[in-house]
Amino acid sequence: MIPEFFYILILVLTGIGVGFTTGLLGVGGGFILVPILFILLESIGVESTLAIRMAFGTSLAVILPTALSSAYGHQRNQNVVFKAVLYLGVSGFLGGLLGGYIATHLPVDILKTIFAVVLLLVAIRMLLFKEPKEDAIRVDNIPLFILWGLIAGIISGLVGIGGAVILIPVMVLLMGYSMKEAGGTSSAVIVLTSMGGIISYILNGLHTPGLPPYSLGYINLLQLVILIIFSIPMAQIGAWASHKFPEKLLRYIFIMILIFVSLEILGVF
Repeated sequence: MIPEFFYILILVLTGIGVGFTTGLLGVGGGFILVPILFILLESIGVESTLAIRMAFGTSLAVILPTALSSAYGHQRNQNVVFKAVLYLGVSGFLGGLLGGYIATHLPVDILKTIFAVVLLLVAIRMLLFKEPKEDAIRVDNIPLFILWGLIAGIISGLVGIGGAVILIPVMVLLMGYSMKEAGGTSSAVIVLTSMGGIISYILNGLHTPGLPPYSLGYINLLQLVILIIFSIPMAQIGAWASHKFPEKLLRYIFIMILIFVSLEILGVF
């Protein structure tokens, strides 16, 4: 069991990193949060299956206010497309409810493997495709929005991420959005997809034996408070920084993070 001081310090540093990453790349930061929260929960004696579900649930609860802060920052730079947010967000909310329900009934090894494989496949897909042309026509197709919002929401609830790892590649590669527009828009969509997952993790985790102190269903409120205190202001700084960085650089940073985290979870390192 790690000392309380280091437990808190790790949460503080994680909140800073997640907030900046959320603002910079338009992702929820769940791919950073989930592995760290899982390890921390196990370190205080929480059983593995319970720990992974709590890592997913708490991750989504942190993502919600952080993504809201990030979306506000991106909107000030006019990088949020509200028509896309509406349809992607509503279907993503419903998908999040379903994904959260499924996750609370799967074994830990399956959940970890799904999480890692999703990240790796998205990274490879983004790596193999070329940057969209500057004159690419933006596709605003409502059925397409609904379909991909639902898929992103299910994956969001299933593995405790905001869904941007699905939305950003789809918007950039299939719909003709710029990386900055996709990042800003996905930040706003994440607010809704994470809501669906949060509700599901709370309801399905109530009265579960073995929950650590300060837990609401599968969400640990102590971790949540510490993380959002530091992640919310850092999301604003990240959103500001994203406006200054070249799009190609943002894309490759995104890819490298996804590959590293997925391989780490699969036990490669």
